[in-house]
Amino acid sequence: MLLEHRGQRPVVPESAYVAPSAVLCGAVVLGEGSRVLHGAVLTAENGEVRLGENSVVMENALVRGRADHPALIGDAVLVGPHAHVNGATVEDEVFIATGAALFPGSVAGAGAELRINSVLQVNSRLEPGAVLPIGWIAVGDPAQLFSPDQHEALWEIQRTLDFPGTVYGVPRGTSMREIMTRQSAYYGSHLEDQVLPDTP
Repeated sequence: MLLEHRGQRPVVPESAYVAPSAVLCGAVVLGEGSRVLHGAVLTAENGEVRLGENSVVMENALVRGRADHPALIGDAVLVGPHAHVNGATVEDEVFIATGAALFPGSVAGAGAELRINSVLQVNSRLEPGAVLPIGWIAVGDPAQLFSPDQHEALWEIQRTLDFPGTVYGVPRGTSMREIMTRQSAYYGSHLEDQVLPDTP
C-alpha cells in the first residue's frame, strides 16, 4: 500500500517490488531492483526514507525516517525480518539480521553485520566491517560492544548519548505522560494520510 503523508508520496521505480501487504508512507524513495516484502513498513514521519539499489527489506521490518535523522539505507543491504531501522544511516553491503534495532543518529558502516536481536544505540557508529554479535549492544562513536549482562558498563557510555533528547526531543526525567502526549500528537499526523491509487 502506498500512502501520501503531508503531501509527500513514495517513489517506486519499475524495477522495484513492493509486496501487497507492505506499506510505504510519505517521502520514501526506493532504489532500482529494491524489494520490500510482506508486512514491512517504510514510513517517512517527517524525514525521508531512502532504500538503495538491490536492497531488500524483509517481512515485518520497520524503517522510519525522522526530521533530524532520515533513514538512509545504501546499496546491497539486507534488512531482516522484524528488524527496526529508526532514523539510522546504513552504508552499502550491511547485513541486518532478524530483530536487530538501529536507533536515531546511528550509523552502520559499510559491510558491517548486525546479528540477531543486536542493538546499535542512538548516536553510535559501528565501524565498517564490524560484527555485532547476537543480542549484543553497540554504543558510542566509535561503538564499543557489550554483551547484555554488562549493563553498568554499557550505561556509563549510553547515558551520555541523550536517548530521550534524540528520540523524543525531551530532557531525561521527562514523565511518560508528557512524552506520550507529544507522541500521540506526532503520530496523529497520519489521520490525514491518503491511500494512493494503483498501489502495486
